[in-house]
Amino acid sequence: MPIDFNPHILFVNNNRPVLQNIVNSTFLANQPIQDTFTKTVKDNSLYDGIKIEKKSFGKIEKTGKQAELYTITNKNGASVSLSSFGATITSIKVPDKSGKLIDVAQGYDSVTPYEKSPIGHAGGTIGPCANKINKGSFKLGEKEYKLDCNKDNGLTHSHGGKEGLDVKNWNAEVLKDGIKFTYNKKDMEGGYPANVKMSVTYKFDNNNNLSVKYEAQSDSDTILNLTNHSYFNLDGAENTYENSVMEHIIHLPNSSKYTPVNEIAIPTGEIKSVDGTDFDFRTPKKLSEMNKNGYDQNFVVDNYDGKTIIEVARVKSEKSGINMNVSSDLPGFQFYTANNLGKDSQPLGKDGKRYEKHSALCVEPQFFPDAINTFEEKPILKKGDKYNRTIIYSFGNN
Repeated sequence: MPIDFNPHILFVNNNRPVLQNIVNSTFLANQPIQDTFTKTVKDNSLYDGIKIEKKSFGKIEKTGKQAELYTITNKNGASVSLSSFGATITSIKVPDKSGKLIDVAQGYDSVTPYEKSPIGHAGGTIGPCANKINKGSFKLGEKEYKLDCNKDNGLTHSHGGKEGLDVKNWNAEVLKDGIKFTYNKKDMEGGYPANVKMSVTYKFDNNNNLSVKYEAQSDSDTILNLTNHSYFNLDGAENTYENSVMEHIIHLPNSSKYTPVNEIAIPTGEIKSVDGTDFDFRTPKKLSEMNKNGYDQNFVVDNYDGKTIIEVARVKSEKSGINMNVSSDLPGFQFYTANNLGKDSQPLGKDGKRYEKHSALCVEPQFFPDAINTFEEKPILKKGDKYNRTIIYSFGNN
């Protein structure tokens, strides 16, 4: 596949790109972070005309290193921006029903708020184990492991803890049609056993499909449950006011069951039907017509087999006309309506606005909360096995 590099700083010969035939991820990794580049894909696939740009996203205070920002733009002008810090989605711009590009993902304009924000995990790669682990403890074989309890007044471990994957600076490789982020977790880092080599690959095509592929391999048994925590508002991320997402229409076509929870949102171990509950979105419904207090609930994916990619959610805004379909090969997904946003300690988002309660929603495909302790389908990655999971976000308008 021929690739055309159009230089801003990396190549100084304006007549033709120098070293074009040897530019690769190693070369790019050795360049100063302030350098930018644009790469264009030329072929007849769904990625024809895709452009990828790299620039600085600011300095990480804890390490002094620079974070990178990559933007994938398709030939229609829609784009996805991704930060190396947390392998994070910072922006998704897609056309509304009038053709105007709308940023539908909440986020920040530099790395600093991602590093310092005490809540949200906005757009980040969540792990090593997404969602909650009761009392922060689990067993592998006969050995018990104890993780930091960073949630519910010290009663649960959540989203990988204080040093989760969303606050790590990942290495980035520019592919011919996307970005691959890699991170090597060390044994007992964050309390999790095993050295684990993991990657997250983002691809964005000309049909506005964003695919997220998670891969990993471990040198001993461990637990691994990766997802993305993007906050979506299909009217535009600038709609930050409280309840601004509650007129979105939700359809969960393959979720006839859910997992009941206790007072700190740890599953009881039951799996119940959504019949007669506020969790029944098997036909499309506005959020405002259901539970006005919002949602933070795990749903069970019907006909899950661990291999088939199944559509789990359809979200639509009548105002913008934008719709988003979410598909995955994972057994469940957390549906969350940003119930905890709007706190004074929260940094300001894009346009200098604070994201308020119920100003966005999340669809987070994953293993069930506390699955390692509670359910038969456990997020165990055995030594030598390959972790391979996919999430696809598809955007359209009408």
